[in-house]
Amino acid sequence: MVADVGKRVYPVGRLDRESEGLLLFTNDGEFANALTHPSRHIAKVYRVSVKPAITEEQINVLTSSLMIDGRKTMPADVRVLSKEEDRSSLEITLFEGRNRQIRRLCEEAGLETVRLKRMSIGQLKLDGLKVGEYRYLTNDEVSLLKRQSGCY
Repeated sequence: MVADVGKRVYPVGRLDRESEGLLLFTNDGEFANALTHPSRHIAKVYRVSVKPAITEEQINVLTSSLMIDGRKTMPADVRVLSKEEDRSSLEITLFEGRNRQIRRLCEEAGLETVRLKRMSIGQLKLDGLKVGEYRYLTNDEVSLLKRQSGCY
């Protein structure tokens, strides 16, 4: 994985076993905390495929709060990217990263999550990395994320 980076690094947030996509690693705990804390409102955008085709009622469920571990989630933004007879492709934006939040929202709405992929964190986009690949962030990207998270 990232054993060859030369430093001990930690994931910023997490993805469950069935999910894929952008995952940041850092050795800066304050930076990691700032990026993941819900008070910072850092957008995390996911591409989600669900079955069956989504209805307006289900969209309303996805955009409402959900109780997870005794606390209400912040509402998600949902955009329907495509809709077929038996499935839909959605873009879901979260401003916090609660445990399996998207999967739980979909379950609450009566939808099966077929695929879940994190596309971006803040202004940082996945853009072209294949599964298992990684790259170092540029100084400009780190500065941008630090500004967005309030971590100077």
